[in-house]
Amino acid sequence: MKLQIIVHPAEEGGYWAEVPAIPGCATQGETKEELLLNLREAIEGCLGADVKDLLTPQDELLELAL
Repeated sequence: MKLQIIVHPAEEGGYWAEVPAIPGCATQGETKEELLLNLREAIEGCLGADVKDLLTPQDELLELAL
């Protein structure tokens, strides 16, 4: 899977990035190398969120492999 990432310079130095395909998924780093490491961790955390707590009795949970 490939994701597009938007990288911004941070006002206080370093960088911050967001993943538009995953709402709320963002992170920061002092260098681009640190930012990339943090992005992997942030994406894994966002995609690994347990959605079962969000389901109502009327909902159906499906899994889709990409």
